[in-house]
Amino acid sequence: MSKGMDQKKSDKKKPAKTLKEKRAEKNEKKKSK
Repeated sequence: MSKGMDQKKSDKKKPAKTLKEKRAEKNEKKKSK
């Protein structure tokens, strides 16, 4: 949960993460597993 909150805070500070980047992160997590 804290991770999601952190992401929301960073998004508000500077919306650098786009949906595409978020998807890439999910893919990377799946690969590392």
